[in-house]
This record gives sequence, C-alpha cells and structure tokens, in this order.
Amino acid sequence: MAAATDFGIPRLIELRHLRSDDLNHLLEEEIVAWKESLDWDFYASAGLVRRFIDMQALNGYSLLVNGHPVGYSYYVCEDRKGLIGDLYVMKQFANVENESRLLNAIIDSLTKTPMIHRVESQLMMLRNAGRLPLPQWRYLRVFNRNFMEASLDGVEQLPAGKAARFTIFDNWTERRQDEAGSLIATAYQGHVDSDINDQYRSPSGARRFLNNIVQYPGCGNFFQPASFVALDSETGRLTGISLSSLVSADVGHVTQICVSKAVRGSGVGYELLRRSMVALAQHQCKKASLTVTASNLEAIELYERTGFRKVRDFAAYVWDGF
Repeated sequence: MAAATDFGIPRLIELRHLRSDDLNHLLEEEIVAWKESLDWDFYASAGLVRRFIDMQALNGYSLLVNGHPVGYSYYVCEDRKGLIGDLYVMKQFANVENESRLLNAIIDSLTKTPMIHRVESQLMMLRNAGRLPLPQWRYLRVFNRNFMEASLDGVEQLPAGKAARFTIFDNWTERRQDEAGSLIATAYQGHVDSDINDQYRSPSGARRFLNNIVQYPGCGNFFQPASFVALDSETGRLTGISLSSLVSADVGHVTQICVSKAVRGSGVGYELLRRSMVALAQHQCKKASLTVTASNLEAIELYERTGFRKVRDFAAYVWDGF
C-alpha cells in the first residue's frame, strides 16, 4: 500500500499493487450505491473483485488520495476485444477530473495492448457521464440505454399472450444453449444491440454471452425457474428465450429476451416476458428490472405494456477500429 505522501493530490496506481483489504471502504460504498441506484446487490461482484485483486489477476487502476483508494476501474481482454468491467469513484471524490483520469488510463492501456482492436463498456457507475471528455473519440460510438423497473405486485393479472400458432413454452435448460446461441445471432443480425455487444454477431459469441449469464454474477445470479423457452410444436425448433436472474433477495432481472424473426410480432416475446415476471413474483420478488437500448422502440413498447418504466438512463460505449 502506498504511503500517505500525496498531500491530497490524486494519483493512479495499478491494481496489482493493492490488496483487497485496501479497497474495503471503496467497495462498501459501491455496494450501497448499486443498491440505492439500481436495487442491485453488488456484494457478489465485489467479492470477485477482492478475489482477483488478491490473486494479482485483475488489470486496471486505482485512484489514490493521501495513499488511500478512492476509485478504481478494471478491464478484461477477450480475443481481440477489451471489456471495461467497472469504474467507480467514491462520492466525495467523483468529479469530472477523477472519473476522466481512470477512464483515460483504462482506454490508454487497452489501445496499447497487442491484438486488441475494440473496447466495450455496458454499464459504468459514472456520476459525470454527460460531462466527461471521452478519450479516443474518433473511434468511439455512444449508445443511449434505459434501465427499467416494474413492480411485480399483481403481475399474475396480466393476460396470457395470444402467442403464435403452434408455439409451446417450457423452462430453460442448458441443453438449449447451443440452439439459443444460433437464435441470438440470427435475431440480432443488423440490430443496434449487435453494435454494442459483438458477441451477438455469431453463434459462438452468443454462446459465450449465455455462459457468462449463467455462470457469473455480473448480471445477478441466474434463476432457472424464471427462465423460459418458446418452441415450435411441430418441429421442436427454438423460437424464443427469456432468461432471468436475481440481483437481490427480492428483485429479479431479465437478462435476455429474444425471439426469432419468424415469430416477431406474434406475441411470443410478450408471453415469455409475462411468464418470467410471474415466476419472479412467485419467488417473492417485489420488482423486476431490465436494460434496453433507447432506440429500440418496439422492445420498449412491449416492456411498458407489461408495467416497466424507465428509472435511469446510461450510456454504452464502444471504441472500435483503433
């Protein structure tokens, strides 16, 4: 841990020079911030950060004031892409300059990493997002996203959907993962979300995305009882999925909802979402949340029809082609 010789001037240090205990106050505040802002229990994710820091296996930086961490950001590399996992600065120090220093350090490291040509960031807890001078702007695209929530009180009263003819619904099983990867890649072809997350562009990438949802707590703890598939009853072919997780003891999160182009507009998506919401309510969840790209008006209309309302907007960032 650095000695207290900074005299209040913030400076950056690589995360590998810290121990998890050094981040206690920072992570404890971030846990509270996620709960207050998003009804999200960040405890498990904070635990992963602690574990990988102690393994010296987390790439990123911490911002120090008087030798104490007041902010941090980390990234992971996957194939030719870098993913910004998190960026958080304690409220007392969360000004434009400090958030900008962390973001610039991360982007600078990734653009200098051999074979990395793309960087994605889905959800950073930035307090000054609209005022940050964004680095490497000539490679940057910014996508507006909505964080939406719905009360699950009385959700059982939502009418069952009049889904497409010859459609049956069943619970999600992992044996559907390969088929679901192909469904996602086909359904998102040419869609704005495939610009935000390039894993949607291929079956293999979509399978990695699904594996991350099921295996890791980044989107909450996967909750199979509220995850469903739609099937063509004649062919048995997968036509839609709705996957859910638990982000706190009484809040669910719809991590993915997707239907094939062949049944789009038929009510399959509505019925999948309704079933996930009812199953979450039966598990004593009081709320459900999801994220959606602001330009995806068709999806937003469906979510609003089932009771979701925007509670926060944020930006997804993509740097590509450097």
